[in-house]
Amino acid sequence: MEIIKSIISNVLTALYEPFGFALILTVLFLFVCMYAREHGWKEIVKKWINCFRTNREFRIVFFLIFYTAMILFRTLLNRNLWENPLSDVIGIWGLYDKDGKMTTEAIENLVLFIPFSIFLLWSRWEKGKRQQISCKTVVAKSGSIVFLFSLTIEFAQLFFRLGTFQLSDLFYNTLGGVIGGVLFYVGIKCFNRMISK
Repeated sequence: MEIIKSIISNVLTALYEPFGFALILTVLFLFVCMYAREHGWKEIVKKWINCFRTNREFRIVFFLIFYTAMILFRTLLNRNLWENPLSDVIGIWGLYDKDGKMTTEAIENLVLFIPFSIFLLWSRWEKGKRQQISCKTVVAKSGSIVFLFSLTIEFAQLFFRLGTFQLSDLFYNTLGGVIGGVLFYVGIKCFNRMISK
C-alpha cells in the first residue's frame, strides 16, 4: 500500500510543480500562434527582430520581462512543494543560519532585485520621454514597487506551498530594489551630464 501512495504522490507532485509555468507558456504560445495565423510566421519573426534592433523601448521592456521571468522561476515556478510554508517566518538575517552554517541567502535576495528595479525604472523613464526625476521619487518608487512585487511572491509561495514565507526575504528584496533605484538615479545623472556637454 505504501508503494501505491508513493507513486500517486510522486505523479501528482510531478503534475503540480510545473503547472504554473506550463499554463503561462501555453497561453503565451497560443497568442503567438493566433498572431502568426493572421500575419505569417516569417513576417512576425522579421517584425520582432526589426523592432528589437530599432526600438530602444522594446529592448528595455524585453530585458525587464526576461529578468522578471527569471525571478519568477527562482522564487515560484521552479520550486518544490513545501510541507510547512510558515516554518521559518522570520528568515535568515545574516550570513549564518540558525545552525551556524554560512549561507548567502540574504545576499542573493538583495542582489536579485537590483537589476529588476533598474530595468523597471529604465522602462518607465523611457516611456516618460526622459523627464527629470528626483532621487527621493526614484527611491520611493523602486522601494514600493519591489516591496509589493516581493510581497506578492511571498504570499504566492505561502498559498501554493512553493517555499517559505520569510520577512527577511521581503526586507532584502526591498533593499535590493532601493539600491537598484539609487544606481539608476546615479546612472541617469551621469547620462544627462554626458549629453549636455
